[in-house]
Amino acid sequence: MSDPDETMPPTHQPYGGAGRSGDAPASGQGQPPEPQAPYGQASSQQGPYGQPPATQPYGQPYGQPYGQPYGQQPYGQPYGYAAPTTTHPQANTALVLGIVAIGGMFVCGLPVLVSPFAWYVGAKAKREIEAEPGRWSGRSEANTGMVLGIVGTVLLGLGVLAAVLLVTLAVAGSSV
Repeated sequence: MSDPDETMPPTHQPYGGAGRSGDAPASGQGQPPEPQAPYGQASSQQGPYGQPPATQPYGQPYGQPYGQPYGQQPYGQPYGYAAPTTTHPQANTALVLGIVAIGGMFVCGLPVLVSPFAWYVGAKAKREIEAEPGRWSGRSEANTGMVLGIVGTVLLGLGVLAAVLLVTLAVAGSSV
């Protein structure tokens, strides 16, 4: 059998080898290349951007605070969003009017008269909050005030209907 070096073409360079026996390696060829880290990762001698490598607790992703899920921004803020700083002033007004209307209805009955105002103010505040979500917060307060206003208005309507029915029955009963 023939020698494997004789059957190889002269341009073939085995990895880490010097080619044919007796040939001198060309400049830089024939020696194994320096081991490199995969693309986008730092080499084993140093951390990212030339910093010394960091040691993390077992199972902890590199560079994350302990207990913080990987890829989540601290303090629960989503990327690129700032929380609105001001609650819409009419949102709390609608909520208070709705609570007064429903709660006061069971005490003396007259506060139920403010429920249509709670409905109106809550709907107006909700529209303005939805039109400018980066400026205003308080959508839930406005929505709750609006719903309480609707419930109070329906109960007010039923009360007025019952009063008209009682007056009608009283007038019809006295004329007989």
